[in-house]
Amino acid sequence: MTPLIEARGVSVTLGGTPALRDVDFAIRDGEIVTVVGPNGSGKTTLLRLMVGAIKAGAGSVTRRADLRIGYVPQKLALDAAMPLTADRFLALGGEKDLGVRAAMLARVGAPGLGDRQLAGLSGGQLQRVLLARALLRKPNLVALDEPTQGLDQIGAAAFYRLIEDVRQETGCAVLMVSHDLHVVMSASDRVICLNGHVCCEGTPTVVSAAPEWRALFGTGTAGTFALYRHDHDHGEHCDHNHEAQQ
Repeated sequence: MTPLIEARGVSVTLGGTPALRDVDFAIRDGEIVTVVGPNGSGKTTLLRLMVGAIKAGAGSVTRRADLRIGYVPQKLALDAAMPLTADRFLALGGEKDLGVRAAMLARVGAPGLGDRQLAGLSGGQLQRVLLARALLRKPNLVALDEPTQGLDQIGAAAFYRLIEDVRQETGCAVLMVSHDLHVVMSASDRVICLNGHVCCEGTPTVVSAAPEWRALFGTGTAGTFALYRHDHDHGEHCDHNHEAQQ
């Protein structure tokens, strides 16, 4: 299967400082892939590179011809004095049908928020509105940069459940950057551990056992695979019984 995006030997330098070096990466239809790593490891840089927001200094990035990306940024700069409702924000994304916009808000768990001012929404509500706008593009790839930043553990788990439901319903691939290791390890088909380069990658079970992972994050997350049950097939190396083991 042709990847949606494939990077080969890419390197990126930002402000004279190397951010990524010699990275190979690919994501295919229907995958949920999460990029994790310490602060400053190049996670957001890799995501921005994959969606075309920045260019590689070396190497190549190939995107499939039919690629449509729905992007959920880490944060949205909002002027509290600017009147902008959630529905108007969705309409600015190009969807003209009010009913379609309202249905999408309901789908992402934000029914009735259309008339609310964006600046007055909670963090969780705003993330769902951003996801609604991304999904209105009918993407075959949804890219999310730290989508649960600022949410508590329960809110984060609920958001990741929503992402998995969306993937199952639409068949879109999901590429996430996250620091929520406990949830990430149960919400992903594949995990990329990044520290300027790819330290290790694979199914959550394989990555959590890798020496490179333990060198970065220790062993405290080794048994904490689930805040919820995750049943779809990761392949032969995956432990399907992801019940909480704390």
